[in-house]
Amino acid sequence: MKWESWFSIDWQQVLGISLSAVGFYIGLMTFTRLMGLRSFSKLSSHDFAMTVAIGSILASTVLSDTPSLLQGLCAVGALFVIQGLVSMIRRKIKPLKALIDNQPIILMAHGEYFWDNLKEANLSTSDVQQVLRRNSIKSKSEVFVVIMETTGDMSVIKNNNVTPDWSLFNDVRDSELLIDATKTSVKKETLNNA
Repeated sequence: MKWESWFSIDWQQVLGISLSAVGFYIGLMTFTRLMGLRSFSKLSSHDFAMTVAIGSILASTVLSDTPSLLQGLCAVGALFVIQGLVSMIRRKIKPLKALIDNQPIILMAHGEYFWDNLKEANLSTSDVQQVLRRNSIKSKSEVFVVIMETTGDMSVIKNNNVTPDWSLFNDVRDSELLIDATKTSVKKETLNNA
């Protein structure tokens, strides 16, 4: 094995990498300005896939002479067009939105785990507990709901005195169970106070 090849670089490679990085950066900023801020958001699984794909193309284009800078920019441009089309389809054709996007899912509500949903999401209680700790939750009774979003992130909403706006949960799978559980807990609280 030639160890020196692991640690060597000549001025032509430095120049090529530098020019490719600058060119790719300018191209990426141009595409982002044309397509909008959504380009690198993490709002859905296809947005996440777009970000990973661009990173992969960036790495291979900048560090090697194949693919060329123009080939890399062409591939990234195609990804931006595809993302723009998918985003437009998601906005305009609601039935296709369900085919394209994952649906947020309730993992815990009112301190109780939704076991079937945990199993479906391939999560354990310790995964949820880690997120609760990160959100400064000291007791499960503090939790109104934990939702796994379409990106895989978990949203933790704490209990408080604000009446929930149920329209915020319309797109969440099993949201009716959340509403039912809330009504049950309100009834119990009313009986306990009587």
